[in-house]
Amino acid sequence: MRIAITQKVLNKESGLYVSLIFPISVAFLLTFIGARIFSHLYPNFYIPWSQTIRVHHYAYGFFVLAASGYFALIFSGPKAKYLISLLHGFGLGLAFDEFGIWLKLSDSDPARWSYDGFLIMVGLFLFVISVKPGLKMLKILWPF
Repeated sequence: MRIAITQKVLNKESGLYVSLIFPISVAFLLTFIGARIFSHLYPNFYIPWSQTIRVHHYAYGFFVLAASGYFALIFSGPKAKYLISLLHGFGLGLAFDEFGIWLKLSDSDPARWSYDGFLIMVGLFLFVISVKPGLKMLKILWPF
């Protein structure tokens, strides 16, 4: 499979990026749902950088997305693509967990449920369309 991934990248064949949606969607769903549960159980938890600054976890997601973008530029191997996809999904999960705040600058419960439900459905849709090629790729690349 590593040779197949390399050939698909070099020959610009289709199919590789559908299988890379799988680790992105898995990491996104796990991070998004985990962050929602954690935020619900511990609503006042945050990393205290200073007395006056409170950084939301979606800001950390943007930094993770920036790092995954940089890694995607400098690493091109099949394992690297897979691991970078996982990192990218993790960053998306952290960033999009606060999607309602992006749009409304408030965190009301009805809006929260509609945004969360929509994002979970999008993540599940991407998971479903990529599960077969993604698992095939995972079986070949495992163990890391």
